[in-house]
Amino acid sequence: MSASARPPASSPGSQRSAFAADDYALDGTLRLDDLIDRDALLELCKSVYGLFGIPVRVYSSEGALLADVSALQEICAYVNTVARGRAACGSTVSAAKSADPGREGDVLHPCFTGAAYRILAIEYDKRPIGRIVLGPFLPVQTEAPPSLLTLDPGVEPERARALLSQMPQAAAETITRIAHHLKAALDLILFSSHKALVTSHMHVVSVKESYRQLEEKSRRLQEAYDKLKELDRLKSNFLATVSHELRTPLTSIIGYSEMLKVGIAGPLEGEQAEFVATIHEKGEQLLALIMSLLDLSKLESGTMTVRRKAVAIASVLGEVLSTLTPSAQKKCVALRVDVADGLPDLHGDPERLRQVFLNLAENAIKFTPKEGSVVVRARCVAGELPGGVGGPLALLSSVPPKLEVRVIDTGIGIAAGERQRVFDPFYQVDSSSTREYGGTGLGLSIAGRLVAAHGGTIRIEDNVPQGTQFVVTLPFPSRPPASPSDRSPGG
Repeated sequence: MSASARPPASSPGSQRSAFAADDYALDGTLRLDDLIDRDALLELCKSVYGLFGIPVRVYSSEGALLADVSALQEICAYVNTVARGRAACGSTVSAAKSADPGREGDVLHPCFTGAAYRILAIEYDKRPIGRIVLGPFLPVQTEAPPSLLTLDPGVEPERARALLSQMPQAAAETITRIAHHLKAALDLILFSSHKALVTSHMHVVSVKESYRQLEEKSRRLQEAYDKLKELDRLKSNFLATVSHELRTPLTSIIGYSEMLKVGIAGPLEGEQAEFVATIHEKGEQLLALIMSLLDLSKLESGTMTVRRKAVAIASVLGEVLSTLTPSAQKKCVALRVDVADGLPDLHGDPERLRQVFLNLAENAIKFTPKEGSVVVRARCVAGELPGGVGGPLALLSSVPPKLEVRVIDTGIGIAAGERQRVFDPFYQVDSSSTREYGGTGLGLSIAGRLVAAHGGTIRIEDNVPQGTQFVVTLPFPSRPPASPSDRSPGG
C-alpha cells in the first residue's frame, strides 16, 4: 500500500493484507465510490474547510465528483464577467480537474489569477482510485500577476487587486500540512470502508455458494424423486400384471379342489379329503392376497372407481356380520352389529364400503383372543366446524351430521406410536419371522384409502381397559344425488 493509503499504525499486518489486497473479494477492481462512504467523506471535507477555509473537492478516477465543499471566490466571480476571463477560468478548472499527480502523488497547478490548486492522488493498494483538489488558494505574495491584470481590457486593476486579496492565503508548508492531514484521515475512512466492503462481499459470495449448493441438492432430489416415482409406477404395473396372471390359474386350482371336496371325481378317503381341504383353504387365502394386491395397485394408479348410490349402512354391516360369523364362532369370539334406528342413507359404493368394514372387523377378530368380543356400532354424530369445533355448537351451525362406525374389540390393542403406520401398505406391527398373527398388511391400507375416497376419515382409539377402536366417520349427502357418479380414489 502506498503512503497515501496506509492503514492505522495500530492495525496488524495481517489485517492489512486481508482487507487491502484482497483482489478476489473485489473481483480485482478497486473504485473509490465503492470504497468510500459519501457522508463520511463530505463530513471530512467540511471539517477541513471549516478549519482552514480552503475549498476541497474529491473526484473518482473516472472523474465523478464525490464531494464538494467550496464557495465562489469574489475574484473568480469578477473575472467571469468578462469574456476572456470566462474562457480562461473554464480552461483552468478543466486542467485542474484532469491533472495527473503521477508518481509524485502531489502537484501544484497555477491559476492565471495568481492563485493555485494543490492536487493530490488518492491511492489504495498502490492503485490510483481518485484525486483531491485543494483550492483555489493564494500563495503568499504582494502583487497581482500580469496574467490577471492584462487578461482583458475590461479588468480594472485596482478592483482585481482588492478582490484577489480576499482569497484564502496559505504558505506552501501550510498546504502541505493540510494535505497530509486530509490524506491521513481519508486513509482511515478507506481502510474501514474497505474492511466493511470485503466483509459484505464475502457474505454475498457465501450466500451465492450456499444457494448454488442448495440448487444442486434440489436438482439431485428432483432426479431421485423422478426415479422413485418411475419405480413406483413400474412396481404398481408389475403388481397388477403379476396378480392378474396369478389369479387365472389360481381360480382353476380353487375350482377343481372344490369339486374334489364335494366328490364330483369320486369319494375321498381320510387324508385325501384333508389334503384337498387344505389346498382349497390355502388357495382361497392366496386369492384374497392377490385381490388385495390388485386393489392396492388400482388405488395407487388411480384406476379404481367408486360407483356411488344410496346405501343403507345397516344392510352393509349385516352382510359383514353374515360373512364373518363362521370365522368368529370358530375362534370363540362374540361378533355383534349394533346399528341405531333411523340412520339416513349414505351416498357411496356399497361394495367398497362392505370391503372397508369387512377388513376392519376381520382384523379385529384376528387380534382378539378366545372368549373376547367384537362390536360394530353405527351412530349419527354431530359434524365439526372448521378448526375441529364440534359438539352442541356444531348442532346449531350449518355443519351437517355424519355417520360414525366404530369397530370395537377386546384384543391386544395397538400402541400409540404405531397407529398411523398401520395404514401403510405391507406394514406389520410384528414383522418378525416368528410373528403369531398372519396377514399381508394390506387390509388397513386399502380400508383407509377407500374411506378417504368417500370423503371420510379413519382413526384409532383405545378401548379401555383392553383392545382397540377403529373409528370411521363418513359424511351424509347434503341432498339426494340426481344420479350415480364415479370417482377414482387413487389420485
